[in-house]
Amino acid sequence: MELMISTFTLAIAAAISIIIAQAIDKVSVNYISMIIGIIIGLIPFLNQQIASFDSEIFMELIVAPLLFFEGQKTRIHNVGRRIKEIIGLTIIMVLLALIVSGFSIHLLADVSLPLAFIIGSISTPTDATASEAVTNGLRMPRRVTSSLKAESLFNDASGIILLNMSLLWFANGYINYGQTIQDFCISSIGGAILGFAVAWVIIIFRQTLVRSRFNSLNAQNLIYILTPLALYALAEHLHVSGIIAVVVAGLLHNAESQQSLLLNSRQVHMSQDLQNLISDIFNSMVFIILGLMMVRISRNKLFNGDLAKWIIVGIIVYLANLLVRYLYGRLIIRYDRRESIVFSLGGIHGAVTLALALTISVDFLGSQSYNLVIMSEAVLIILSMLVPTIVFQFILPHNVSDEEAHIVMDKIRSEMVKRALIAVHKMYLPQRVKRHVIYTLLNQKRVVKTREYMRVLLKTIDQPNLSKSEQYLQRLAFFRAFAIEREYLEMIGQKEGKYRTYILNLYNDVLLAESLIIEPEDE
Repeated sequence: MELMISTFTLAIAAAISIIIAQAIDKVSVNYISMIIGIIIGLIPFLNQQIASFDSEIFMELIVAPLLFFEGQKTRIHNVGRRIKEIIGLTIIMVLLALIVSGFSIHLLADVSLPLAFIIGSISTPTDATASEAVTNGLRMPRRVTSSLKAESLFNDASGIILLNMSLLWFANGYINYGQTIQDFCISSIGGAILGFAVAWVIIIFRQTLVRSRFNSLNAQNLIYILTPLALYALAEHLHVSGIIAVVVAGLLHNAESQQSLLLNSRQVHMSQDLQNLISDIFNSMVFIILGLMMVRISRNKLFNGDLAKWIIVGIIVYLANLLVRYLYGRLIIRYDRRESIVFSLGGIHGAVTLALALTISVDFLGSQSYNLVIMSEAVLIILSMLVPTIVFQFILPHNVSDEEAHIVMDKIRSEMVKRALIAVHKMYLPQRVKRHVIYTLLNQKRVVKTREYMRVLLKTIDQPNLSKSEQYLQRLAFFRAFAIEREYLEMIGQKEGKYRTYILNLYNDVLLAESLIIEPEDE
């Protein structure tokens, strides 16, 4: 019951933050979610509704699906083609970042070396979803975007292994290099093999279902949703990287979806909708939890010496990572200066960084060290989002603003519907059918107010259904209207190149509406 109430509270908070982000489109949903998390933490009643944090549940139920869906956005061919760069980013650069940040924290903040390396290892994973939120509306250099995405998919396993090494160092007083290297190889290679094998079996099973009379869209969706959860749990049980396993499975599912566009189009389309739905909600939940944890840990401790140390350590680890990333991009990847700056700032931290920090037991580190780890990583996460949000506005070219696009798209939508209405008026239709088609198209134009909509809704509750012949004529009218709309969008899309993404989204809406018209009505 406690878990259910916590999940419900977080889900409602995530929905609220997403709605607010739509209203304030210039502010990333991550910031809004964090503020809502802080508000929840400050209100005793709401704070009590969310149970104490469980890192295992967080990793399996939130992080694993997020990484699985992130893997599905990447073509496996691109990963194979960039494998050398990925190894460099996720092993060599990660080790350099750990060494520089660990010794910097130790020397500048007077933190013991093992604890400094714990903080440094947690800071190595980056978050592609958080990066997209920061760069929304800006044009990132293509090469840098590819590197950041590849890095964020695979550096989580490196961070986990290095954290385990640092924790053993903290407990035993020495580093077992051989064991660390062996654990890394077994964990990463084993996770990749397991993820590929399990995903291959699942894909064979699903494709067999598609080609049989036993195929069920609902069953397929259930299998799809459960895949990252079951795979992550199996990988952790076998002591290999669950993170790598779900990422590899996601890459393989991407290849499957590319080959199934016409074979199983409903499933592919619904899978994409589920990806967007779950990713948005879970990503918002991550930052709500971050805001909540900041309040819970910092309560009654804001005005002692701990606060200054938390901030200093967070700044040190952030600057150390920036320096390593900039030099690696400049000297190893051979970016130019601007690309190197974007690459260094583009290493945004989010879900996995928070999850790694919260896997550590307060009993293991001690209260003071535990609070230092959590709060310094929170400062790191905030800085990694806040600094590029500001800097990128000055060094990256801007796409069309959502406000400008909204104005233009309203005009395009109005003209589109106007042409469809003219075509419907010219058709011979029974008055009842024509009124319904015209009213529905006006709804598409979004000129019908909510009060008018509710009035018509109440009026139609007792209205008799259309006859079979009327339903047929209504479908013909809609098909004609939608054909006119698509023709117009195809024409305008060729002229308005900078609004093409928005026009394609509107075109997709028309196709979806047409697909709903095709569906037979319930008797």
